[in-house]
Amino acid sequence: MSKANYPLDRTAYLLVDPYNDFLSEGGKVYPLIEPIAATVGLLDNLRALDRAVRALDIPVVIVPHRRWEQGDYENWDHPSPTQCKVMHMHHFARGEWGGEWHPDFAPKDGDIVVQEHWGSSGFANTDLDFRLKQKGITHVIIVGLLANTCIEATARYASELGYHVTLVRDATAAFKPEMMQAAHELNGPTFAHAIVATDELIAALARQE
Repeated sequence: MSKANYPLDRTAYLLVDPYNDFLSEGGKVYPLIEPIAATVGLLDNLRALDRAVRALDIPVVIVPHRRWEQGDYENWDHPSPTQCKVMHMHHFARGEWGGEWHPDFAPKDGDIVVQEHWGSSGFANTDLDFRLKQKGITHVIIVGLLANTCIEATARYASELGYHVTLVRDATAAFKPEMMQAAHELNGPTFAHAIVATDELIAALARQE
């Protein structure tokens, strides 16, 4: 059980990359994460967390990856391996179904949708830190995709910026079990203040009322 405290007026829920390509059957990346997503109950856990944080008026912040457009990454000096893959596979293409929000996790009125990140970190070259600071946020709960890339990079950056960071091990997924293990058992404990399961986090949040 998590012992972390979550001041409700200073906590934000960061949902990273809730695109159809990641979370919906027929998405370009979904087949790669589906085995682990099914094992951990990813979609149901994200739904449960969405209900819980909204019931407590915790701000929901959508942290989206750059939606691919024609010409992206071409002629760059050194695009990352992931950016090269996006360039060839057209993940999260703007204007296409795969680049639209999964219907269960689309932004609602009052949600914050920050600038799209080009790499893995939701903070690098975006307005995420600025938007959080304008709301007095000190604690961030980070969920979504992928555990060992965008979630880890965003969480590491948050820790460097001084935020209290919570990872939710069954509200994310990755391509391989080894990647999940690295994210939550090897790397996560070096920067995250809490690494919890969905039910543990919901109970911890309920105690703050």
